[in-house]
Amino acid sequence: MSISRFYTPENLELEIVTALPSNASTHASRVLRLTVGDHVTLFNGDGYDYLCELMTVTKSTVTAKVGTKILVSSESPLNITLLQAISSGDRMDNTIQKAIELGVNKIQPINSQRSLIKLAGERAEKRKEHWQNVVISACEQSGRAIVPQVHSAITLANWLSHNPLQANSTRITLSPTATQNLQDLLSPNGEIYLLIGAEGGLTQDEIQLASTQGFKPVQLGKRILRTETAALAAVSAMQVIWGDF
Repeated sequence: MSISRFYTPENLELEIVTALPSNASTHASRVLRLTVGDHVTLFNGDGYDYLCELMTVTKSTVTAKVGTKILVSSESPLNITLLQAISSGDRMDNTIQKAIELGVNKIQPINSQRSLIKLAGERAEKRKEHWQNVVISACEQSGRAIVPQVHSAITLANWLSHNPLQANSTRITLSPTATQNLQDLLSPNGEIYLLIGAEGGLTQDEIQLASTQGFKPVQLGKRILRTETAALAAVSAMQVIWGDF
């Protein structure tokens, strides 16, 4: 029987007793029906898993005593930042979830000119919090012990102006008419920035802006991929060619 795995923002040290977050407590007690003496794995993003024994289990509160500390080696050798134009419905959630499972290190939502949803202010912060929870859930499932960050939504122009790109970084956009594919690029020795458009793709202005900042159009076949497919196909291909697949 597999041991359930939960994220906690708390500092974890051997032999301490810690309370699970409310959502994890509810899942552990009401869904999984765990009981005192059962074991769970906790992680807080520091790169370790902590094997714990449940000490208290009620409908609303679960506590666990921290036992073994295990270094987790599940991170990809690739340092990928996904610049994902905000898509509508469940598309954005699914893209973020699967990108984290595939090894992406950072998620940067982009308020693209063709994004059907425009985020700002309180609404943007709520979506950022929601997406961060999607990331945490994906880390729980996939065994990652370092939790990637979701940054605040921003336009491509503003992101580029506030984030100087390292000279050795690899910068990629996708285009079915591009003349090169991923295998034509040099193996990355720095950060990888992958820019993906929303429904309808990037505008010509955004493509031109990205081009002036060194983003290279790359072909993944001659078919046009949906926004929720494009990032996942590209990251998967990167992991096959350069990463740990």
